[in-house]
Amino acid sequence: MLKPDNYLKIILQVILYLASATAFADGSGGINLPEQRNKPYLILVSIDGFRWDYQNRYNTPALDRLATNGVRAERMVPVFPTLTFPNHYTIATGLYPKNHRLIGNTFPNKDQTKWYRMQDREAVQNGEWYSGVPVWVAAEKAGMVTAAYYYVGTEAKIQNIEMAYWNEYDASVPGIKRVTQVLDWLAMPVDKRPHFITLYFEDVDTAAHRFGPDSTQTVAAIEQVDGYLDTLFRGLEKMSIADQLYIVVLSDHGLLQVLPDTAPFIIDEHISLDGLAVIDHGSAAHIYFPTPDPQRLVKIRDAINSVWKHGKALLRNETPARWHVTAAAGFAELIVQADPGYIVSSTADRFPSNLKGHHGWDQEVDSMHATFIASGPRLPSGIQIEAINATDVYPLMMEVLGLQITSPIDGDPAKLLQLLK
Repeated sequence: MLKPDNYLKIILQVILYLASATAFADGSGGINLPEQRNKPYLILVSIDGFRWDYQNRYNTPALDRLATNGVRAERMVPVFPTLTFPNHYTIATGLYPKNHRLIGNTFPNKDQTKWYRMQDREAVQNGEWYSGVPVWVAAEKAGMVTAAYYYVGTEAKIQNIEMAYWNEYDASVPGIKRVTQVLDWLAMPVDKRPHFITLYFEDVDTAAHRFGPDSTQTVAAIEQVDGYLDTLFRGLEKMSIADQLYIVVLSDHGLLQVLPDTAPFIIDEHISLDGLAVIDHGSAAHIYFPTPDPQRLVKIRDAINSVWKHGKALLRNETPARWHVTAAAGFAELIVQADPGYIVSSTADRFPSNLKGHHGWDQEVDSMHATFIASGPRLPSGIQIEAINATDVYPLMMEVLGLQITSPIDGDPAKLLQLLK
């Protein structure tokens, strides 16, 4: 017969087991496991729409200092479609959209009964839309605390894993407040301090859409974000963990001037779209058929291509291999892609008349290319490398955090891992 104190020991062991099982299901529980506490720290900074050549053309002393102390890629080539949500999540998972399932900013599920929309908080926070293993999920599973001041996917429980600290997206929050919070997170006690942190700025993208990618307003936004980064970097330099820090600054896509005095191509002025679901991106229109109708599909394609000289309608199986468009991933049956600088819209009333700069064109277009800079203790200083792909960043982040990649990815580990000391 067990003594009362033995009963107590058994009960405590059961409680501890259940607590650890719950922490694993829901993430780290906000506490770093002992084996994670000496691991490096990684801050992933995303500057939405920061085109690959902006650093060369405009005043960015903070970014210049980061590049001098680290590695800079000549450019980073995004995935198709060159939109914010697919590319951010590709960077976080190392997967093409066809594999991580976030195939646009807006798209339906397979039977078109539900829709993912970036403005829909319920959808954005529903982990069922997201596949792959983003860095923060791998980290939390391993008992490593993570935090996000915005980033695509960080508001959702993916694989039933939630970040220890995250924020619901609110564009009105000043950039300097976001920076201050990152510094506060890194000043936390070692057991609670996040090892992976995301930080996002939309200023450049917002200005470029409204005023153009090389407007005075966009240049001012570039300089403002560089100022935020200067505050961040100076704060980090004063920390005791400065020699354990990795910083990755990148963007999701570039930006291109919408051609002025050029009328958009309006699809329904040439053929009926009745009964079809159309996702208008400005640079492209994705046409979904609720029920298969091969004859109508071809008819619409041919009608568009017979009259439009500044773009092309493509059946899903006609798209370039570099787009990685598949039926299994839920891509539209017909993709109407404008040539660079031109705009297409399903109807006249859906065309954004004040659009001066945009993205969403083929990733081969020079102006769609993004930025990549990284620094940290195992990276060389002052090195510029050739172009990388958005899928190539994930292996680097996982390696510096000491996390294992447990499922296939689309990125090339050799691109960046070969740089590590």
